[in-house]
Amino acid sequence: MKTKQPIFSKNQHVSFIGGMGKILNCQIDSGMWAYAVEMEMGPPPESGRVGPETTILLYETEIQDVMHL
Repeated sequence: MKTKQPIFSKNQHVSFIGGMGKILNCQIDSGMWAYAVEMEMGPPPESGRVGPETTILLYETEIQDVMHL
C-alpha cells in the first residue's frame, strides 16, 4: 500500500479547534499523518515564561490551513 504525502509541511501555520500554531514535525501513525503542532504564544503571564509553549499531537483531519480560513 502506497502512503500518501502529508498535506501540511514543517513551519506551516495552521488552525485547529482550540487555537492556532505551527507544524514542527510530522510522521505516519497507523496509516494517518500525525503532526506535532506548537501552539501560538498568548500574552505573557505576570510570572513570566519558564519554557516553550504547549506542543500538541494532532491528526491531519483535525487541522486546517490558515490560508484557507
